[in-house]
Amino acid sequence: MEPQQLNDLIRTRRSVFPPVFTDRPIPRELIQQMLENANWAPTHRRTEPWRFQVFRGPARLRLADFLAEAYTRQTPEASFSEAKQQKARKNVLRSDSIILIILQRDPEEKVPEWEEIAAVAAAVQNLWLTATANGLAGYWSTPGTLPALTDWLHLPPGQRCIGLFYLGYTDLPLPVGERRPIEEKTIWIEE
Repeated sequence: MEPQQLNDLIRTRRSVFPPVFTDRPIPRELIQQMLENANWAPTHRRTEPWRFQVFRGPARLRLADFLAEAYTRQTPEASFSEAKQQKARKNVLRSDSIILIILQRDPEEKVPEWEEIAAVAAAVQNLWLTATANGLAGYWSTPGTLPALTDWLHLPPGQRCIGLFYLGYTDLPLPVGERRPIEEKTIWIEE
């Protein structure tokens, strides 16, 4: 890969929301490749704190129903929104696959938790860049139902779900990205 190809890939990665996903199926082998690339993220002290659960096919309905029910259970009546409840279901059902992003805390706590979270985020970036390179659209969501989802998954001690990665194809062009100039965010110290 040429350096400019890498630059372009990084700069064209976008969050694409499930309502614009198509029904085109994603080959399992492509998701496996995404997960394999995620597995090569940097990790301090080689703790490899990322874990993934992939929901596809009929399993998506169980996940969709759970997320809608969890939203209903934990949302005070005064704040409840039927639109948000239905969005929780529809996002899952519009996605070909949903990858649950799970943090596996090092039992010995050799490194601070924030470093483990940063390693998982780096794994997700590898996953996302692989998706982008293969024409897939994705969105990392962190709904308020994550603690309930951790319980529902019966995760072992030391693990917790820290996000859902919705995955699908889209026929729409990716939005143009915007960033403020890096010069506004950088101080050079050379003497």
